[in-house]
Amino acid sequence: MKKMKSSNRDTVRVFGGWPLLIACIVIVAVLVVIGFVGENNIRRILIRMFLYCAMAVVWNLMSGYTGMTSLGQQAFVGIAGYSMAVMTSTYLASYWVGLLVGGAIGAVLALVLAVILFRMRGMYFAIATWVIAEALKTFFLSWKFVNQGGGLSVMGRPTDRTIIYMVALLICVAAIVTVYLLLNSKLGLGLTAMRDDPDAASSVGVNIFKSKLICFVVAGIFTALAGGWYFLNNVSIYPNSGFGNSWTVAVVFIVIIGGIGTMAGPIVGSVVYIMLSEILADYPGWSNIILGFIAILVILFLPDGIIGTLQKKLKFEILSQKRFSQE
Repeated sequence: MKKMKSSNRDTVRVFGGWPLLIACIVIVAVLVVIGFVGENNIRRILIRMFLYCAMAVVWNLMSGYTGMTSLGQQAFVGIAGYSMAVMTSTYLASYWVGLLVGGAIGAVLALVLAVILFRMRGMYFAIATWVIAEALKTFFLSWKFVNQGGGLSVMGRPTDRTIIYMVALLICVAAIVTVYLLLNSKLGLGLTAMRDDPDAASSVGVNIFKSKLICFVVAGIFTALAGGWYFLNNVSIYPNSGFGNSWTVAVVFIVIIGGIGTMAGPIVGSVVYIMLSEILADYPGWSNIILGFIAILVILFLPDGIIGTLQKKLKFEILSQKRFSQE
């Protein structure tokens, strides 16, 4: 029996250590080179991919590892986008100040919302996050200081597009590294238990509030940074574009496609989503229908997503804290 158990454990292989570190360095190095010599269209696609990946990775941290399924991440995107616009156009500050202010406000917003939202679980938590985001959109639509529904322009954009590309890559890499370090810290040991049964996790010493708060604030900061940088690249922001639910729909699609509860899932999902979006850009009336149909097919036939299914079938983990049954 001991030999059998040992054999079963050995079937779950983890791709990590030096091979993983070398592979990541090579990939990042290639992406950096593309930032300097790549065509503008390729860099435009990659900028979107980096920013959506950053948002998806931290959303997956909340939903996939702690069970907090937020449907209102657009609140952080909109707040950061308007912070960038106000700081650069109203106060004539640099875009660096706009980015940092947006990230700071994202952290403060997460801390404030935690007081309200952490009293709820499951669908009540999800609905409450969506309601708050919609309330913020309504407020910005009527707020004269930000030109109501007329929107604002982002001023002082860097003339060198390479800067936009490199910072987007940095935000993406920082989000992935931060989530990876969290999952491999003492905090990460209790996250899955907290997701599956918060009461049981609390009974064995997991600080539920602290764990949820750290994950929620980290998600708020990186979502805000990615959102603020997106609108710097996009030049202007409106309430419907900043606080539109399309942000959360895209992030949820990315995580479902890639594999919820896996580190590599959101990375792969963001590549798939952006490529599909580019292909379907000429069919605006059909793109959402096709993406929705693809999501339904994945849920039905690949419920663990691309990476989750591969890891289960091959007993192979990439940057993941998820453990598979040894039956």
